[in-house]
Amino acid sequence: MFRRVIIAFSIAAMLLTLGCSNKKVQNPIAHIDSKQPDKVLFDRAMDAMKHNKYDVARLSLQTLINTYPDSEYVARAKLAIGDSWYAEGGAAAMTQAESEYKDFITFFPNMPEAAEAQMKIGNIHYKEMEKADRDPTHARRAEEEYRLLILQFPDSPLVPQAKHRLLEVQEVLADREYMIGHFYFLREVYPAAIARLKSVADTYPLYSGADQALYELGNSYEKEVELIRRSKLPEVSKGALIKQYTEGAIAAYDHVLTRYPLEARADDAKKRLQAMKQPVPHATEAAIAQDKAEMASRGSLGHLGKLMENFHKGPDVSDATKVGEPTLVDPKQVSAPDMVRAANSSIIGSLSGSNKVGVERVENGAVPAANAPVPRSDAEGAAPAGPIPATGNAAGATPGTAPAEPASSGAGNGVPSNPASDSSAVPEMKNDLQPAAATPPPGAAAPPLGQVNEAAAASSSSDNSTQPAPAASSGSAQQSAPPTDANKESSSKKKKKHHWPF
Repeated sequence: MFRRVIIAFSIAAMLLTLGCSNKKVQNPIAHIDSKQPDKVLFDRAMDAMKHNKYDVARLSLQTLINTYPDSEYVARAKLAIGDSWYAEGGAAAMTQAESEYKDFITFFPNMPEAAEAQMKIGNIHYKEMEKADRDPTHARRAEEEYRLLILQFPDSPLVPQAKHRLLEVQEVLADREYMIGHFYFLREVYPAAIARLKSVADTYPLYSGADQALYELGNSYEKEVELIRRSKLPEVSKGALIKQYTEGAIAAYDHVLTRYPLEARADDAKKRLQAMKQPVPHATEAAIAQDKAEMASRGSLGHLGKLMENFHKGPDVSDATKVGEPTLVDPKQVSAPDMVRAANSSIIGSLSGSNKVGVERVENGAVPAANAPVPRSDAEGAAPAGPIPATGNAAGATPGTAPAEPASSGAGNGVPSNPASDSSAVPEMKNDLQPAAATPPPGAAAPPLGQVNEAAAASSSSDNSTQPAPAASSGSAQQSAPPTDANKESSSKKKKKHHWPF
């Protein structure tokens, strides 16, 4: 019984001691005067960060910035706030750290610590970078931030480290682009494969699989040539595309042999060029030395490392080269839709060029053939300006042309032409049932046109009547019946008979 009481008192004493000790750290600056020197606040913050008390450190640093805005420790305090978030870790803390670092670069761009802040922004995304077949957001952000450090702070001692990290990031991005291009290559979607593989070769020349990407690029061009030859396109359209894709395949194989002569695909590229009956290029000594140095700088994980890599979120960057300059500005990327549109435009252009219709102009003074087809009014090459004589109803006459001589009165279907009439107008439809009017003398008024009652004439001829049709003067005929009825009917018949194009 006595032993139990002693144990109970001991436990109570321990709990009381722990409770008192927790109360002591509730307010880290409870007994600190806010007007104390800035150096004391900064030292307290640094000591708190050494003991992983990041919230305490940020509170002291923020007090220093607000209380002593002209202190020489303000810039270092601003950078230390970002460092506290960076050291704390976690997605939210990293976001806050990046924001603090960007603010520091904005307010103090000329300080040596600005390059350090930019380096840490790149490291934030480098640590969050995923494998090549996963989300590339952080990899692209890391590439952007490291490039910004190299371009904005070229004299910083952190530039070599930034280039090394940038080569590793670009290895991951290049591997991602190659995987997509290889997928399209296996699915025989060759325009998309060409676009991805060419972008890899142009943008990331230090990629460890650049020779493989170029070899598949050449194969994709060759497959496109085979598809075009088996297609039903006209031969004129095939020629330009076949030439273009053949040149692309040759350029890809040449690039393998001249830039990566020691890589695994060099022999295969050489065989493809020989099969295409093309000259085989030879690499220079400088290219061989460069390729040898790049291959020697690359590492490998081994079997155990590759097995453990499956349990890691980050990618394997051991294949990245350690020598050479990374790409700081991306070249123009190849687009698969643009390639397809360009090929379609080439086909359409060749088809339209081969199906052009020529228009023959009738020169002044040339007489058209008797059986020449009637030209269309919307055809190119209008008739030459000038007076056009009336040609009556001659068979095969072409409207809108000026023959060398006026047609004789016997040419046509019995309607004499009148060259002295209004020759500047288009030939007029004439009534076959009326005789041609004589040409009036100059200055005399033209006589009125006579009207013929076709219905009465037809009725009298069908009934065999001896009574003549009532003759009517020209004046009375114009008053008794509308003057346009017979002419409209006659002209409409003539239009249907002659089929004028206008």
